[in-house]
Amino acid sequence: MFFFKTFVVCIKSLCYYVFMKNTAQEQKHKAQSFYMFLMMLAAFFWGTTFVAQSKGAEHVGAYTYLAGRSWISFFLMALMIQGIGFWQKKKKDHVPATKARRRHIILGSLCCGFFLFAASAAQQVGIAYTTTAKSGFLTAMYVVLVPVLSLFFGKKVRPLVFACVGLSVVGLYLLCMKDGYSLGFGDMITLVSALLFTFQILCVSHFSHGVYGPTLAAGMFLVEAVFATVGMLWTEKLSLVSLRAATGSILYAAVFSGCVAYTLQVVVQKHLSATLASIAMCCESVFSALAGWIVLGQTLSGRELSGCVIIFVSILTASLVSTEKA
Repeated sequence: MFFFKTFVVCIKSLCYYVFMKNTAQEQKHKAQSFYMFLMMLAAFFWGTTFVAQSKGAEHVGAYTYLAGRSWISFFLMALMIQGIGFWQKKKKDHVPATKARRRHIILGSLCCGFFLFAASAAQQVGIAYTTTAKSGFLTAMYVVLVPVLSLFFGKKVRPLVFACVGLSVVGLYLLCMKDGYSLGFGDMITLVSALLFTFQILCVSHFSHGVYGPTLAAGMFLVEAVFATVGMLWTEKLSLVSLRAATGSILYAAVFSGCVAYTLQVVVQKHLSATLASIAMCCESVFSALAGWIVLGQTLSGRELSGCVIIFVSILTASLVSTEKA
């Protein structure tokens, strides 16, 4: 309870700092820092979910895990959206969606959901053939791919942001790579996963504008759930005993990694460029390492702690850089 109250006080203080009256430029920088903080909060939930994912993988297959997480996230988001919609109708604040907006949400859900499913599935397959450290490092390579592909889509990225990207890669290497490096089959699959996560980030950045964030997130979960269910029924055998053993892990992932983190991603990427969002998201590797240290008893060396510090420095530096919105 003490930690919860402390967290609430910190959030209130941060909100006051961000939204207090100031010059337009100062307000812009503070708002950008606030959204970077929210993106890091999403990365915190993704990072801590890695522990739950590791526990769940001991009992169920990758598609079963993804299907369970996605269906629960979808139904929870649908309930929340219905509740908010009912309240808005009661207050007469409800604005019916136009046909163009519905089409935009459907297309966005299909694109974001497909790439989220494909990236998550590729990551799960790849991790079976490589180490966790390599998987974490290679998956986070979207921090490099996002700004590069953003240039091809006509987005402007400042040189200092590219410097922060390079700094993040150095930090990720120190954090994740312990015993040298050689490229194997699992590493190649994980690199494909990083490319797919890149497209998911870019899709969210594109489709999040002009739509209600939770609605797009719910649609994304529904599409991912359908694909994961097909994969589960096609390639895996269901066991009630195994499913019951993995229930806690799946629920944690559904609520925090799904409902909270991915909804934060959709909302935040309305206000941050895809490049800045990806820099904040690579903090997931830091939080997963810290969660492994606290929950699983895995130790962190001085080299790994240095990697964590470098990643945080790159994020703080990037948050002070004014860039075009994606």
